[in-house]
Amino acid sequence: MELIHRFAQGFSEVISAEGAEDTAAALVRVLKALTGADDGSVLHYADGRLPEIAYAQPVASLGHTTLDAYLSGPFLLDPFYRAAAIDRRFGVFRLSELAPKGFKESEYYRSWYRNCGYQDECGLLISLNDGGFINIALGLTEANARFGKRQAQLLSAILPSVAAICQQRWAKAQNTSSPAGLREQLHASLAAFGDSVLTRRERQVTELVLLGHSTRIIAEKLGISSETVKLHRKHAYAKLDVSSQAELFYLFMEALAHSAGQSSEIQDPLIAYHAKPST
Repeated sequence: MELIHRFAQGFSEVISAEGAEDTAAALVRVLKALTGADDGSVLHYADGRLPEIAYAQPVASLGHTTLDAYLSGPFLLDPFYRAAAIDRRFGVFRLSELAPKGFKESEYYRSWYRNCGYQDECGLLISLNDGGFINIALGLTEANARFGKRQAQLLSAILPSVAAICQQRWAKAQNTSSPAGLREQLHASLAAFGDSVLTRRERQVTELVLLGHSTRIIAEKLGISSETVKLHRKHAYAKLDVSSQAELFYLFMEALAHSAGQSSEIQDPLIAYHAKPST
């Protein structure tokens, strides 16, 4: 009964909220109250544009949100983003259900995710009628804290109500902060990264490394041995003039920044990166 009361009280605030920003803030408040989450944010992905922050809390230990850095490119490697944008999977998911094997060894995790303050995450991925989607991310920040099945089941039970609110509030929201089609261009850039200098297999291995997959999982996905994966990675690193996964990650981010919006043709972002004027 207490949960039902909290749900009813919280949703009365959500329904009475005016505008998308107030709705997002109210949604996060009620979902945190129901699940015990420490943090929450709402991201809106519309018509092929870059993600837009509808609501974000500052990370308590940092005093600010880390999402601005996330929006600059790392979102492409986010397991929650890829579930919705690439695999078209919607619903309630815990991080453990989506993250690839070796996630905590990936440079995406080391360079961005662990700095966001989350120990665990649960996301509500909601499809919008215009083809876009909403990601409501709930986070636990205490050491070793984890979302349990009961919390996920509770979120799944109320998901239809949350989805109806989101579809109503963001159905006609215009995201004009970036050009239409830019997100698809970035997807193509990820797939083509290194294409100008790497073999097909080296490029495949490099992409899977960026996505956080372990050597064993890469071997399984490509149908080759772990030793062959290591050899392709070694050759790719030499050709890209990097010596670690960290250097590979930063090269990819730099190349994306230089190639974004420069050409409608699908090409290796390294081409624009290497063509940048010297300073």
